[in-house]
Amino acid sequence: MEKGLLIKYGEIAIKGNNRRLFENRLALNIKECLQPMGEFWIAKEQGRLFVEAPGEDWTDWTEEAAARISKVFGVVGICVVDVFSEDSFEAISANVNRYIQEHYGGDAATTFKVEVKRANKQYPMTSMELASALGATILEAYPAWQVDVHKPKTVIWVELRGRVYVYSKVIPGVGGMPTGTAGKAALLLSGGIDSPVAGWMMAKRGLELCAVYFHAHPYTTDRAKEKVVDLARKLSLYAGKMRVYVVPFTEIQLSIYEKCPHEQLTIIMRRIMMQIAEKIARKEGALALITGESLGQVASQTLQSLYCTNEVCEMPVFRPVIGFDKQDIVTIANSIDTYETSILPYEDCCTIFVAKHPETKPKLEAIQKSESRLPDMAQQIEKAVDGCEVITVYRGERIE
Repeated sequence: MEKGLLIKYGEIAIKGNNRRLFENRLALNIKECLQPMGEFWIAKEQGRLFVEAPGEDWTDWTEEAAARISKVFGVVGICVVDVFSEDSFEAISANVNRYIQEHYGGDAATTFKVEVKRANKQYPMTSMELASALGATILEAYPAWQVDVHKPKTVIWVELRGRVYVYSKVIPGVGGMPTGTAGKAALLLSGGIDSPVAGWMMAKRGLELCAVYFHAHPYTTDRAKEKVVDLARKLSLYAGKMRVYVVPFTEIQLSIYEKCPHEQLTIIMRRIMMQIAEKIARKEGALALITGESLGQVASQTLQSLYCTNEVCEMPVFRPVIGFDKQDIVTIANSIDTYETSILPYEDCCTIFVAKHPETKPKLEAIQKSESRLPDMAQQIEKAVDGCEVITVYRGERIE
């Protein structure tokens, strides 16, 4: 008998001829997330992945390994399993009863049912027949147990996938698609609540991320920058390795503040941010931008403002929280542990230079006319891109 983790995945199973590529990437991402714990062996098991650890005492690693794997996009469930090679009914029955004795003792009264999945449809018994027969042997061995197929306290799972896997608990995973299977995008990461959630949501769909943060020293402190790096670290627990580009933005903001109408400050600033982020994205090989904008939440996120902002972009701009209420976003932020960091009182460059009465329905022609007062902006943008500080985070740690 062996012990290990049986990994369930969702959408990957319907990927047809490309399924192998998604499985391989998921296995690689799992192996990378477990790397700090040592070497692990990962095998494909007919619609599942099986993780086996070095050493003999599986209790030393399963809890931590399951916690790490639960944050890997693409995983929908992690099962701590006993594994047997013999698949005759007699062997399966004996091993299931042994499993119950080891994990439950078998004496205390409880309700249960047996669920069977067969990858091998040529097995001489159907899934329902095998489940029923195993239930009967359990009742015979443990008279205090009772069958309840609707709301049982215990479910004994038996999966036949070349070998026989027995388990009774499923640790939920985060779901989604494996990071790196959908390309790469650049996340405009502020110190707020919304942008980390937006990045997490798009990483969940398989995007690899890099991040762009605009820093207006000395108007924003180094602690504000570290707050953003901390948010990136938390995202990297799910999204893997990320480079954070810290853009020196003070000179550009001061130029806008001095030469443009103050009610247009935010829109013009956002348009230039998008241009800088797009240049960084191209350097990274990314094909899209991600923002945390939510329709109507603030003046720069009205439909007219978003129209003006989008006009400078050639790349697609993903806004995954565009239709979310603030509480919807806060709920996700709490679940991924970014909320408490996001609300730390360190202001970013957007809040420092905000107008008292920002325009909520800007006209594109008026914005473009105001930008004509910034004839050297193209050079300033190039200077900002060239002057970026690059910080790398990986699986919750800052590594460069």
